[in-house]
Amino acid sequence: MDATAHRRSLREQMAERRRALPPPARMAAAQGLRRTLEQLPEYLTDLRVAGYWASGGELPLNLVIPPLAARGQRFLLPILAKGKELRFAPWRDGDPIAPNRYGIPEPVAPHEWFAPFQLDLVLVPLLAFDRRGHRLGHGGGWYDRSFAFLGEQARPTEPLLVGVAYAFQEVERLEAEAWDVPLDYVATDRELIACSTTEQDGAAHA
Repeated sequence: MDATAHRRSLREQMAERRRALPPPARMAAAQGLRRTLEQLPEYLTDLRVAGYWASGGELPLNLVIPPLAARGQRFLLPILAKGKELRFAPWRDGDPIAPNRYGIPEPVAPHEWFAPFQLDLVLVPLLAFDRRGHRLGHGGGWYDRSFAFLGEQARPTEPLLVGVAYAFQEVERLEAEAWDVPLDYVATDRELIACSTTEQDGAAHA
């Protein structure tokens, strides 16, 4: 199986496994994710925290978002923008939303929005990951294009990229494409993983 076919097959397998999770398991995972993120200082202090609207069985952020407002932090959701890049708009429970072209809710006519480089912490959805920080998304390339500027910077830096996933979405090794932007951390329902993005460090985890 070539690399493209392998990635497509892995996407399908992980997407199906996520969708098959019963509600109680999803709720337990949401509780686990909150405990995991509380181990990350940036989650407790960063002012602009971007996330996602869980769809297709993604690990929900419903227990992660409310504490932000209580601490004076802002939560932002992605908006599809020109050039197939993302912008991020503040969102609070009750604010109007509407589905985008993929059927994913996003803020409606936001009064302000921020470019990726203006964020502090980004909770990134994914289908599969490895401990080197390589991420398999849905294949649209939105996050990789939006955060491509990080490829020229020493990591970690701002914004901090934290993948969010169920523990079962971990794989031993993902082959990175030239345009892939690695994650700094992965937060699962079980643990916080500090990613090793160098090949030498990656070999130690392989």
